[in-house]
Amino acid sequence: MDIKELKHNIVELIPRNGLEGKLELAKKEGRPLRIKLGLDPTAPDIHLGHAVVIKKIRQFQDMGHEVILLVGDYTTKIGDPSGRSKTRPILSDEEIKKNAETYAKQVGKILSGKERIAYNSEWISKLTASDIIKLLSSMTLAQITTREDFAKRISENTPIFMHELFYPFVQGYDSVALKSDIEIGGTDQTFNMLAGRDIQKFYGQNQQTVITMPLLVGLDGVEKMSKSLGNYVGITDAPEEMYGKIMSIPDALMASYFNLCLDKEVSVEEINKDSMAKKKELAFGIVELYHSAVGAQKAQDNFKKTVQDKEVPNEIKEFSLDNKMPAFNPSLRLMLVASGLADSNSEAQRLIEQGGVDVGGKKIKDPNFVINKDCIIKVGKRHYRKIIIK
Repeated sequence: MDIKELKHNIVELIPRNGLEGKLELAKKEGRPLRIKLGLDPTAPDIHLGHAVVIKKIRQFQDMGHEVILLVGDYTTKIGDPSGRSKTRPILSDEEIKKNAETYAKQVGKILSGKERIAYNSEWISKLTASDIIKLLSSMTLAQITTREDFAKRISENTPIFMHELFYPFVQGYDSVALKSDIEIGGTDQTFNMLAGRDIQKFYGQNQQTVITMPLLVGLDGVEKMSKSLGNYVGITDAPEEMYGKIMSIPDALMASYFNLCLDKEVSVEEINKDSMAKKKELAFGIVELYHSAVGAQKAQDNFKKTVQDKEVPNEIKEFSLDNKMPAFNPSLRLMLVASGLADSNSEAQRLIEQGGVDVGGKKIKDPNFVINKDCIIKVGKRHYRKIIIK
């Protein structure tokens, strides 16, 4: 693999000649480079946005370098403030552990299986008060508060809690603990990765080269892909779900999705000639990448049948409810939540009032509409439940 291919889609290299320098170092010392990617398990799914970066470290892996997937089970307790206008909610230890376990399994869809999975609780939890004081002396308050997201919150008088200031120190210390040669992340991680360089220098180590990758815009066409925003495509989503989500993206995103998800250059002119055909090609390609050609074909056939031809699918997940239960309340709003078609009462109410819910083939806009007999509920264009009242 040549240097041009390694640099494909890279937004920034710090320092500019850092990649060439590290590759020369590897030759000189006769060892593989240590390539670090940190992911905080804030949610159970690795999505296509994560995959942009993971595919880049796979290139280094194919060259024989050591890839270290750092699962931030300890940094998740702090919460990455990058790009945040308010403090992140703190997850429980159980949630973090469960999410971390799924991350380690899901990367197998992209990486070779020879990667090292590390957890930063291994070293951060062992730091003494003296160690933490030394770590905090590696950067100034001015350095921390000049970062864009903190500066914005300060200007808007939005609270910044002290534990949030600690985040870049901990992420930087990860690079010290791993003796990282190269750290790769999205452009939103630039400050944290540069902090790693500063902290490595403070501890007398060679500074890592920082590689930033573009952020994949989510399904809404506005914000970066994020589980918390609900605009994501998980790499373990079922083929039909994955295909349908890709078919929902705005046409303006197609060129970047071809490039970042499939490493395929497609011009805007080519897309505009037949946007539906190109979007189907994109959706098929992404499903095939993470599942199989057979799965992609089935997903495409299902999309045509249920969305384009508006037919009810042959197989629909069933949800049974006993009308003799004390808590029985068959309103449409509660039925959506109970059956898994909506995550909350507020989301269910919004879906219904916006005309996104059909019951028995009829659009219903009353959240309190009573479900008192077997029926099929459809939410949006693709989600169905067969309701069975016992």
